[in-house]
Amino acid sequence: MSVATEITAPSEERFRVTRSRRNVAWTGVGALIVVIVLALFPYIVYSGTTAILVQAFIVLTMASMWNLLAGYAGLVSVGQQAFVGLGAYFVLILALHGTSPFAALPVAAIGCGVAALPLWWLVSRLRSGYFAIATWVLATTIMLIIERFSSIGGGTGMPLPGFAGLDPTLLTAYTYWAGLAVTVVALVGIYLLLRGRLGLVLTAIRDDEVAARSSGARVGLARMLVFVVAGAGCGAAGALLAISQLQVQPGAVFSVQFTAEMAFVTIIGGLGTIEGPILGTVVYMVLQQTLASYNAWYLIILGLVAIVVTLFARRGLWGLVDARLNLRLFPVGYYLRLDAERPRGLLMRPRRS
Repeated sequence: MSVATEITAPSEERFRVTRSRRNVAWTGVGALIVVIVLALFPYIVYSGTTAILVQAFIVLTMASMWNLLAGYAGLVSVGQQAFVGLGAYFVLILALHGTSPFAALPVAAIGCGVAALPLWWLVSRLRSGYFAIATWVLATTIMLIIERFSSIGGGTGMPLPGFAGLDPTLLTAYTYWAGLAVTVVALVGIYLLLRGRLGLVLTAIRDDEVAARSSGARVGLARMLVFVVAGAGCGAAGALLAISQLQVQPGAVFSVQFTAEMAFVTIIGGLGTIEGPILGTVVYMVLQQTLASYNAWYLIILGLVAIVVTLFARRGLWGLVDARLNLRLFPVGYYLRLDAERPRGLLMRPRRS
């Protein structure tokens, strides 16, 4: 068995923590080209294709937020559908008062971020399974409360107003562009968040919460910020869902299926990486469009895929890609290095036993 022992470095040697030094310029250029090409899709593909892509944008946004919670902050939530539903109802309420649903979308995201603060106060002291069950209970409670208001449709819901006289083709295109914008903002926001100080704290929490606390990291504040950001992101996805479906119904927008999709996409793609949810969304959408007509077999195959990936690719599909190609499109890691005048890297000596 091979182990490694760390040699104590001389006291005059100073270590420092640095970000990943991988060049992201080409990644940025490539991402910009992809976004531009995607933005042109309404002009070059049929509306049915853009409708599928809108669904993919919603799934990717939700999965990225769930990954931020579970993969970085160690918070496994089973109640993120609470913010999806709240985002949809924020859009509905604003549209009923004369606001354009597209203009209401960013307001809905901010509103969900604000709503996440009191919800976090209720669950902040819970961990692992207790936290997961508590978030599920909160989501169900919020849905039951909303169902009691007949002015917004009660338990049956109501159509989303604000699109009278708008050509269906234009509506589909506008919805697609809104979905693309939400996804780009979500991914860029997560990348910048993880590249900052908060990303270092989250990495420490994920690896060892006790050690992070003993090192002076403000674990509670970091987790609260992540919970708020994830709430705002899922709220934006919920607002986009309401616009794409033109209907807001409590049982649909507060469905626990959304959290199941988030977890499935993140786990098969790669937990704790920005690239994982992107690859997982592609796999999920391909499976959905290919197997949806097979009824129960569709769900069975999805379950088998999740089991196989969990057993044989613990880091997800992107983990296999990274292991073989040493490829990171969005490097956010931190490294311990010696000062510039000394050899870089930790002093490690392998030993056989």
